[in-house]
Amino acid sequence: MPATTVLRGGSVAVSDYRCTVGPGEEPFVERHAGYSLNYVRRGSFGYRVRGRSFELVAGSIVVGYPDDEYVCTHDHVQGDECLSFHFAPALVETIGERDAVWRAGSVPPLPELVVLGELAQAAAEGASDVELDEVGMSLAARFIEIVSGRQRRPAEPRRADRRRAVEAALWIDAHSHEPIDLEAAAREVGLSVFHFLRLFARVLGVTPHQYLVRSRLRHAARLLADGARSITDVAFDVGFGDLSNFVRTFHRAAGVSPRRFRGTATGDRRILRALSGG
Repeated sequence: MPATTVLRGGSVAVSDYRCTVGPGEEPFVERHAGYSLNYVRRGSFGYRVRGRSFELVAGSIVVGYPDDEYVCTHDHVQGDECLSFHFAPALVETIGERDAVWRAGSVPPLPELVVLGELAQAAAEGASDVELDEVGMSLAARFIEIVSGRQRRPAEPRRADRRRAVEAALWIDAHSHEPIDLEAAAREVGLSVFHFLRLFARVLGVTPHQYLVRSRLRHAARLLADGARSITDVAFDVGFGDLSNFVRTFHRAAGVSPRRFRGTATGDRRILRALSGG
């Protein structure tokens, strides 16, 4: 099945699968390489694993377990698309419920998981400031809660943990002009990526990547207002690796383009009214 790597990471990797197989084509045996959650975003197909059969539609999730052999069938329609999250064993161990839950085979379309699947798709398309690995860990944690039937009520963060979250935020802000990923930030405060993500979001109300993007936007707004550097230079100076991504992200946040925002430095009252919603 044709696949495109969307995210290559240590704890979470993401692939975009697009299958064109249809009725009448002979199915064949495949094997899961590791733990995975595969969100069906379009189409339909059958899935057979360990003597069980499932019919999958948009919103369903295929659950992959290491070395499990499986067969996909296409008896009804041609073509399907999946956004697939692959999890490192160490991460699965951290989240918990390593064996029984991951042998579920499939999960039907459930609202708690569908919303995360669509958020992940938006992130993959660059339409969200949530990072794919963050969504993937949230998807895995929610999947485990649902399948195991164990609702986890996170404990109130201790004072030391609150300090860790704040220290991480200060480190992210100080290094926001550099390439930063979730694992690097987690190492700074000595936590696993999963626990770091949950702690940071619980204490500060945003995910680490959301904070990183907003820190970059804050620095960009200051530089744009100063008016001394080109918009391209501003984008790269604050940490955006791509000018078009910077322009799109800034416009989504501010409601105006970086060029129009810069007009505020020269006293353009129309832009000030647009920014304030007036």
